Amino acid sequence: QVQLVESGGGLVQPGGSLRLSCAASGFTFSGYAMSWYRQAPGKERELVASISNVGGNTNYGDSVKGRFTISRDNAKNTVSLQMNSLAPEDTAVYYCKAYNGLRSYWGQGTQVTVSS
Repeated sequence: QVQLVESGGGLVQPGGSLRLSCAASGFTFSGYAMSWYRQAPGKERELVASISNVGGNTNYGDSVKGRFTISRDNAKNTVSLQMNSLAPEDTAVYYCKAYNGLRSYWGQGTQVTVSS
């Protein structure tokens, strides 16, 4: 069955870095664009970053441009999110999403907390 498993979340101090990973299985990973979304308490889920199926195109939410980098490894069926210069407003549950225009799949999320 389809699985998207996020990892790498945790507690980090402001200004710190974290690297999130999402391991995919059960579908043809290279045929899907991948995205990271986040949802903070009381707020709507928002797009953080996306990457095309072969990695040639990336897009970022305005609030993370210049700080976060999305990448993927189609040989390992993984997508990553390198997060630098983290701030308290980055605190949220981060979700991995796979989509190809017909189907979409979501992971269960990983908590990122930025606090001193």
